[in-house]
Amino acid sequence: MLAVETENRRFTITTLSLEFPDVSRSVVDKIATEDISFKKLYSRWVPRLFTAEHKRKRFVSSLDFLIRYEEEGLSRIITRDETWISHTTPESKQQSMEWRHTSSSVKVKVKQTLSKSKIMATEF
Repeated sequence: MLAVETENRRFTITTLSLEFPDVSRSVVDKIATEDISFKKLYSRWVPRLFTAEHKRKRFVSSLDFLIRYEEEGLSRIITRDETWISHTTPESKQQSMEWRHTSSSVKVKVKQTLSKSKIMATEF
């Protein structure tokens, strides 16, 4: 059973019990959760995976911004937020859950790129 679980970590107890018809669903659940110590865990979402160069550029531009507006203070700066609203919904966090061993590391999942069909929403 461990070989089946490590092959496809997005299995469900129901589909796993179908692969072992001689074993009841409750026994399959007990083996997966208690004996093998697997838990159904979410991947940790991160907006992007920044490289060292991306981080350096963000730091330099932020420092330049603070130096430029240090005299006037930050009270005269207007900020806005933009977000893309997609017409299709990427895989949800619930859908991306996987069974993992309690000692395995946390999986990091980059947020999926939105589809080409989208609109921009801007807020001030």
